[in-house]
Amino acid sequence: MGRRGGYGPRRWVRLAAMVTLGSVLGAGCTPTANEETSSDGPATTAVARPASLILSVAPGAHGVEPAGTVTATAQGGTITQASLVGTRGTVVEGAITPDGTAWRSAEPLGYGKTYTLTATARGADGTPVTRRSTFTTATPQRQVSVSMNVSDGQTVGVGMPLIFSFSGDITDRSAAEQAVRITTEPATEGAFRWFDDDQLIWRPKEYWRPGTTVSVEANVYGRDLGDGTYGTEDRAATLTIGDKVVAIADGETHHMSVFVNDRRLRRLPISMGKPSSSTPNGTYTVMSEHYGYTMDSSTYGVPVDSGAGYRLWVEYAVRLSYSGIFYHSAPWSVGYQGNTNTSHGCINLSTEDAAWLMERSQPGDVVTVRNAGEQVLEPTDGWSVWQLSWEEWTAAGA
Repeated sequence: MGRRGGYGPRRWVRLAAMVTLGSVLGAGCTPTANEETSSDGPATTAVARPASLILSVAPGAHGVEPAGTVTATAQGGTITQASLVGTRGTVVEGAITPDGTAWRSAEPLGYGKTYTLTATARGADGTPVTRRSTFTTATPQRQVSVSMNVSDGQTVGVGMPLIFSFSGDITDRSAAEQAVRITTEPATEGAFRWFDDDQLIWRPKEYWRPGTTVSVEANVYGRDLGDGTYGTEDRAATLTIGDKVVAIADGETHHMSVFVNDRRLRRLPISMGKPSSSTPNGTYTVMSEHYGYTMDSSTYGVPVDSGAGYRLWVEYAVRLSYSGIFYHSAPWSVGYQGNTNTSHGCINLSTEDAAWLMERSQPGDVVTVRNAGEQVLEPTDGWSVWQLSWEEWTAAGA
């Protein structure tokens, strides 16, 4: 009994010592305020790093496309200052992005010009870093202009193709197509096709939906279109698709039915081409409208003083083809209209009927001719893109 009582105190001393030592060891593992801990290894200390800069154009670069966007991008920091300046002190417009990580140019550059891009960024360490690049843009071997068959603010018909005519042949067709942007609301399926090396055409798969808004951009300036050929100037237009106006002219009944938004409004007596100069069958697209126009056979190769030649002034005329097919007022043939084809190929109407149709018509409207004779309209004669099926339009190699 006394021995057991004597052993107890020494045991409690040893346990107290162990608890005290454990507390000390535990305290030794607690990190200080200036250290980071990791479950995978020893403590590390964070290091503030400087920013780095990436310039989109390498120093000394030549032949840079003037249409491209020049950029300076910061990694591990933000852009504090940037500029793009020509050798004569011309400052190119540009801006730092909202997040501060990049600067981008906002306007095209000149041809054959030298510019210097300078950018400064600051990283987490607070040290500014500056990089500079001096480069030269491309000098064209040849320049071409582009024109469009539509104008800004225009209202057009449901058959309107979008035609881009270049002042010279284009060898890199893909580059030219990429330079053209067509945006529609609502979305409209369509495709490009080349009729010649200098004419690019886009048409919808089906007739446009009335009310569609179409924005067209031909951004050819500063772009290499093949073999050192560059565009001289960009083009742009926003247009609206108007009512669906479709006219069907029949050479057997000698009448033209006019439909507006699929509802027939009038059936007009007409006279088309006589057998020796029949009106080609096919689907035409209205190209232009004229108040007061001189019909001249010499414009398509028939001398005015020949047996088949003529030179006549008409009050109303609407062009349907390059080869000279119009619908127009023809008061001299009213007696034949509705019963006989007597024209040189045009669609003759009375003055009153021609005026009525022109009031409701616009470029891009559709006129279909049928039962008029042996001739067939060529897809390349005017804006006659609807002569080709969608499969033909999108065929490989077109």
